[in-house]
Amino acid sequence: MDTAFLVTAFTTLFVIIDPIGLAPLFVALTHDMSAAERRGVALRACTTAAVLLVLFATFGEAVLGFVGISMPAFRVAGGALLFLTALDMLFERRAKRREDQTGEDRPDPSVFPLGMPLIAGPGSIATVILLAGRQPGLEGLAMVIGVMLAVLALVLMMFFASGLLARALGRTGINVVTRLLGMLLAALSVQFILDGLRDFGFAG
Repeated sequence: MDTAFLVTAFTTLFVIIDPIGLAPLFVALTHDMSAAERRGVALRACTTAAVLLVLFATFGEAVLGFVGISMPAFRVAGGALLFLTALDMLFERRAKRREDQTGEDRPDPSVFPLGMPLIAGPGSIATVILLAGRQPGLEGLAMVIGVMLAVLALVLMMFFASGLLARALGRTGINVVTRLLGMLLAALSVQFILDGLRDFGFAG
């Protein structure tokens, strides 16, 4: 087993997925849910991300190529969708919609935007594709998937601990953090789009 590769892969995926940075985003997206609902969202988000990342690690760019989608196009699309979520957070559209919705009618953020593109986004998908390419064969694929699952386990732990963070912030603190993170998400989404356009040769 290549220990140096495992360390490099874990460090890279940890930085790209950023479990610590995702915790306040999780709080902002689930602050009006019960503890049980938050746990469900956390499990579904991490499961969705794990399935997607395993799929891309296994089949790589062939998955996108099969439907005629390039990685730059994927980055642009992911950035556009993430920008819409940022607008919801900035202008409290999500909160206003939830006031008029109850039970099963409330939007579930577990698949979008948490599972994808926040956890399994263009960066993490591209990373698992590249890592799997560096270690061809079943053993290399198993190492990449194992490292990815370890990082997602840390994401899940941070999500489970988010209730403590929510109580520490309070309602006013959550509103402030939600708007701040909305701004950061907007900037991140624009960066995704610019990266995609740059790969196409349209920017920079």
